[in-house]
Amino acid sequence: MNAPLGYLGSEPAQRLIPAAPIVRLEKVSKTFPGRDGQPVTALREINLSVPQGSILGVIGRSGAGKSTLIRLVNGLEKPSSGKVIVDGADIAALPEAALRHARRSIGMIFQHFNLLSSRTAADNIALPLEVAGYDKAEIRTRVEELLALVGLSDKRNRYPSELSGGQKQRVGIARALATKPKVLLSDEATSALDPETTRSILDLLTKINAELGLTILLITHEMAVIRNIAREVAVIEGGHIVEQGDVFEIFTRPQHEVTRSFLADESGRALPPYVANHLRAEASPGSQAVIRIGFRGPHATDPVLARLAREHGIEANILSGAVDEIAGRPFGTLVVGVPERSLAAALDFLNKPGLDTEVLGHVA
Repeated sequence: MNAPLGYLGSEPAQRLIPAAPIVRLEKVSKTFPGRDGQPVTALREINLSVPQGSILGVIGRSGAGKSTLIRLVNGLEKPSSGKVIVDGADIAALPEAALRHARRSIGMIFQHFNLLSSRTAADNIALPLEVAGYDKAEIRTRVEELLALVGLSDKRNRYPSELSGGQKQRVGIARALATKPKVLLSDEATSALDPETTRSILDLLTKINAELGLTILLITHEMAVIRNIAREVAVIEGGHIVEQGDVFEIFTRPQHEVTRSFLADESGRALPPYVANHLRAEASPGSQAVIRIGFRGPHATDPVLARLAREHGIEANILSGAVDEIAGRPFGTLVVGVPERSLAAALDFLNKPGLDTEVLGHVA
């Protein structure tokens, strides 16, 4: 399974995305014995494909089944039913010796770094190479290349206690890359970091994906992480994948309530408290209808409210809004209030150019 990617040399690997995915879960279910003797189902009939060279994010609340999923991919757990295919191999069906070899093609980075406190940064990176039986000269060369890749050449002799959280995670990433994996698994790798450090780690992962052609499966509970790095996303809840697809499509047109709850604070979707606290389901005399308008792609900066007022005499009261970029494409959100008597005309006007509209309720 270990492919000679040669990605630590001077030339970046060419990124080819074949039709066949490098990671594939086929009707995977996983149950554990419960304390009362009744089985607990962590995953139910999961179907998931990760194309080679892509970055796919899996997002879910605590207990949704994310960690179980990632442990199935690296062979730490076996599915109760279904298949987990990584680089053409059925991970659950491999004998122990073959599984150990297969894991060299599956790198793993963790939320709490999992570094050995008694080893320096260089020695932590060297550990999987030592276990794999590389000779000392090759280990030294590889470790120096990896330290340079993650920007820690000057920290090679520092111990974990002497490193910041971001530096520890960079060591963890370098260690995960040591055996030239084809797939990198990230289990909440940024959730213990501050926002600025998170951004730098995500930039590093993006660089690794682009330059090395490495496939990344990212487990997180943070939609901001998905937005900043992933190309595709799967939303998991109660052991099921409830929604999956292109990041831009999911962010701009979420279909499932769980996805909408994750997106509540993203891209201007959150209502300001002074609106949310007074929002009612039914209209009342003198109230305004509250409409959320989504502007996608070429319509992201259209002056639609000016045209609404000019062409139809409908004045919209802006309550909140934002213009952002998601997966490299512009997206804007406006929440506006319009008089109840003008609601039908306003929706008719806004829907004609293909804008996304949603009536959220009514406020006095």
